[in-house]
Amino acid sequence: MPLSGGRQLCKTWHFWQGSWSERVSRCSWRFSRLIGILGFSFLIFTLWAGLPTMAQSAQVGLLEPKAILERLDRDGDGRLSRDEIPPLLRQRFERLDRNSDGFLDVAELGAIRPAIPPRMDSTPALAPNIEAIWDIPYADSDEPRQRLDLLLPRERKNKLPVIVAIHGGGWIGGDKRAVVGRLANFVATGQYAGASVGYRLSNQAAWPAQIHDCKAAIRWIRGNADKYGLDPERIGVIGWSAGGHLAAILGTTGDLSDLEGELGAYRDQKTTVQCVVDFFGPSDLRVVWEDPGESAGRPSVLVERLLGGPVKERLEVARSASPVAFVSANDPPFLIVHGTVDPTVPYRQSVRLRDRLREAGVPVALITVEGGGHGAFRNPKIDELVSQFFATHLLGEKHEFSDLTVPNNP
Repeated sequence: MPLSGGRQLCKTWHFWQGSWSERVSRCSWRFSRLIGILGFSFLIFTLWAGLPTMAQSAQVGLLEPKAILERLDRDGDGRLSRDEIPPLLRQRFERLDRNSDGFLDVAELGAIRPAIPPRMDSTPALAPNIEAIWDIPYADSDEPRQRLDLLLPRERKNKLPVIVAIHGGGWIGGDKRAVVGRLANFVATGQYAGASVGYRLSNQAAWPAQIHDCKAAIRWIRGNADKYGLDPERIGVIGWSAGGHLAAILGTTGDLSDLEGELGAYRDQKTTVQCVVDFFGPSDLRVVWEDPGESAGRPSVLVERLLGGPVKERLEVARSASPVAFVSANDPPFLIVHGTVDPTVPYRQSVRLRDRLREAGVPVALITVEGGGHGAFRNPKIDELVSQFFATHLLGEKHEFSDLTVPNNP
């Protein structure tokens, strides 16, 4: 103890040596470190405490200022009070309220909307053995969103099965280029072709425009199968979040005419697919954020935007946008992947879809990611299972699938 106390006394004596400016500099450095530690601790606490409301605040931030006002203006006075905005945004109220009148108008709400990155027009780097044909119009339109990117192995002899990828983004954002890298991993094996499909977003058109686009893309692939060396009878689909929802709808409505739409030049082609991989997509939009214990019990502004109005006022539209509503024994095999602590799409949504498919006799496996959130899974076992699933149903390999729980961190 005396030695320890002596060392401390020595350190204190050295700390206070030198000029006044040197001593101030040392104090400032230590004080800034303390403030940094305290600030980081406060940030962690804020995120922890506000986790249930983060998804709603993020969803609000995706909307245009006028749409934000329409969604949140409960008293209809054309402006928002502090109580009318999501809790996490209240922390920014004073900064947003530039005229300090205690309310937010449309002009002030513009600061909520984050900078949306430009459309991903740059072409991603691909393996040398992959040929890419970018931005193919599949609906005979000038709409930039109605395009697909086609990836082909440069060396191919026989007709190839096709994996179709559908991006996420809450039906209001995202881009087909965002999932090209994941699709390229399959194409690089030389065993598959790949198509990344864009679709109209909910700020352009309400449901069912999104599934009409996806089905038009499937018809285009079949209509051009001979041209590109594709096998029209071996098409699998994979999607994430909103893309998972659209992939599931493709899987459960292949034998129905109601959601086919009339887009494109290949309306004589069918839109059935041979297998579906659904990463944490909503399965029942009538109850997705209303079940007890599923999120905070408030309607999602993203779902309302997709449906064209509040869920309770558009229940029939919500049903037509729900994969579980169309499940039948004719549906293709499903592989569903979902994290147990997903703050955006409740895990129960995938359980509901799994149960409904199993009741109908459809082959289905639910991969539960223990501790997993809304994607960004870190367990390589998940990618291995997805690869085996496509190999089973598109290449004829033999792999068995059943419900499985895997940790997010292997």
